[in-house]
Amino acid sequence: MNIAIIGLGLMGGSLALSLKKLDFVNSVVGSDHNKGHENDAVKLTLVDELVPFEEIKKCDVIFLAIPVDGVIATLKKLIDVSKDTTIIDLGSTKEIIVSSVPKEIRENFVASHPMTGTENFGPHAAEEGLYDDKVVVLCDLEDSGEHQRTVARKIFKALNMKKYFMKAHEHDRHAAFISHMPHAISYSIANTVMKQEDKHNIIALAAGGFRSMSRLAKSSPHMWEDIFRQNKGNLLEAIELFEDELGKLKQDIVDEKWEDVSEAMDHGKTLHEILD
Repeated sequence: MNIAIIGLGLMGGSLALSLKKLDFVNSVVGSDHNKGHENDAVKLTLVDELVPFEEIKKCDVIFLAIPVDGVIATLKKLIDVSKDTTIIDLGSTKEIIVSSVPKEIRENFVASHPMTGTENFGPHAAEEGLYDDKVVVLCDLEDSGEHQRTVARKIFKALNMKKYFMKAHEHDRHAAFISHMPHAISYSIANTVMKQEDKHNIIALAAGGFRSMSRLAKSSPHMWEDIFRQNKGNLLEAIELFEDELGKLKQDIVDEKWEDVSEAMDHGKTLHEILD
């Protein structure tokens, strides 16, 4: 199996490192619109070689590890691939991508979202094992071809990923709560501190709590602007529900309803009974 990866940053680079270790993978080639990323990917030996787009179209599997807008634009350039080619995207939103797939290659296409990553980006952020034991969501899989479904399942199983299946619109709403909203909050926390006159003194006191909550603000603004735009409706709903919770907590503090404050915190702790 010859695999191509378009986009050689954190997600694409980490995927390449893992794919190269699979016994059924003959080669992993790649490309990136950022020439600096391409040069770094070669120096870091993330891929076996860089190849032009026409060569990528000849590969058995094509991964799209690029922002959502880039996925949509690239799919339009892949309408002439072989019917046996499998195209898998790794985008953080799914509904707009799925609705934009050209009908000529709908069966070629598998919509996926590996629920993994770090706050870092670019080829140097690539980590071997980033996908290991993580969840991958596969959306609207019934619309993909039988061959493509088989290939995608085989690859993600070999990567030791836990597969979940759902509709694209369900994925986007869920992702807004557990991924997109937390990033919006992290950027807001960082900006709140940076706008204070004594920001350097404040940051000097920063310990685990602040560092954990602001860590996501290191993520690529370009990528997250793209995600926020594509999932605007679900993100706004999630933010508004968060504002309601924060507003209630604020009012309970104003009114010195300490029992209600404690009850809210106790209820919040139960989340980790599910996560842990």
